[in-house]
Amino acid sequence: MNLPEREANVRRLLEQRQPTVPPDLYADVVRRGSRMLRRRTLARRVMWLLLFAAAVAFVVWASMARPWVEPPSQTTPPLTGW
Repeated sequence: MNLPEREANVRRLLEQRQPTVPPDLYADVVRRGSRMLRRRTLARRVMWLLLFAAAVAFVVWASMARPWVEPPSQTTPPLTGW
């Protein structure tokens, strides 16, 4: 297409009547949007709850297992000086 044809197409599109929106479409969109928002909020809360539970489980495990402490020796040192 050359430039005059493009301009003519754009003018024709702009001069046409705007499409009408069905009247019940707004209610459907609001209902779906609120449902999506509730699901997203619920998913975010569940993820925070899982993160909190994992942090608590890690703290409990670390306090019980004490991974920073060196394990006791399995052999006894040689006895000298008897």
